[in-house]
Amino acid sequence: MSQAGIELKQVKKAYGQVEVIKGIDLDIQHGEFCVFVGPSGCGKSTLLRMISGLETISGGEIVIGGEVVNNVPAADRGLAMVFQSYALYPHMTVRQNLSFGLENINTPQSEINDKVDGVSKMLQIDMLLDRRPKDLSGGQRQRVAIGRAVVREPRVFLFDEPLSNLDAELRVDMRGEIAALHRRLGNTMIYVTHDQVEAMTMADKIAVLRLGQLEQFGRPLDLYNRPDNIFVAGFIGSPKMNFIEGTVGENREQLTLDTGETISIPGTGYAQRSGQNVTLGIRPNHMDHSDVGLKVQIGGVEQLGGESYLYGTLANGNRITLHLPGQTSVEIGQTITVAPQAHEIHLFDTESTHTLRMD
Repeated sequence: MSQAGIELKQVKKAYGQVEVIKGIDLDIQHGEFCVFVGPSGCGKSTLLRMISGLETISGGEIVIGGEVVNNVPAADRGLAMVFQSYALYPHMTVRQNLSFGLENINTPQSEINDKVDGVSKMLQIDMLLDRRPKDLSGGQRQRVAIGRAVVREPRVFLFDEPLSNLDAELRVDMRGEIAALHRRLGNTMIYVTHDQVEAMTMADKIAVLRLGQLEQFGRPLDLYNRPDNIFVAGFIGSPKMNFIEGTVGENREQLTLDTGETISIPGTGYAQRSGQNVTLGIRPNHMDHSDVGLKVQIGGVEQLGGESYLYGTLANGNRITLHLPGQTSVEIGQTITVAPQAHEIHLFDTESTHTLRMD
């Protein structure tokens, strides 16, 4: 299968006066598994449909394999799309569903048979070839939909929330199968999801979108460890990062929080200024029990055996989540004191919401 990178240059989409994609630049290298992630309405599915050719663009350029494809019909772009709804032909068997696209381009029957047999074995649906979609489970239908894309040998695979109709356990299994498929085929793949856990576990690169704009693009752990702004910091990572506003002290190594408490922030590496209004970000698993720090009134406890989650309230009424390894003796109604691990603190400019620059 041939491979192709995808480059977006100031791509825009407007419906009348409403601009839903606001000038996105993105460079996806050939063979990368790129995930578009973001909240509902951020434009991720619209952007995918523009790349596929199912949606026209209002401005900019889409380049696939070095060729500008703005005016190239969807059928001629060498892409294959897998939809949330599977979109299988209900009156056809699995074999016929897999064969249909190849028959339409007059592929010799012997070649069709070889491709269908090979793909069905790879996706472990070879025993289902004579069944119709109504006789398949959700996971089996999704495999058939993926198989129909694979037999066409596209340059690029596009996935539009393909697992959202499956139950939680099956979604985990299918995530692994799609990632394994990418490793076997080596094609460029773009995958749209609102589930940041899917994004973190599957992607080579993640594009975080919000309100039609690209907030950050990079490797999953880079986004997790070095978010560009408060939105990315809060969106990537589960459970989400805790945020507390405060003011930097005169010596730059203390932070007076809106809760009225003061914590030490030595050696964070950020270039905070004395008197600057900042937002402290700290992940739920990066806080320790301490004699000095933040007072947390516990309102909820989840014991999962190997790990525990505590849900509490700070002195200013803000909610906070703590994630502890193992089991805990903390109970609802109890007040505990925790301190952020200094080397895990994130600092953001409260006004701009961007991460502070480093020293």
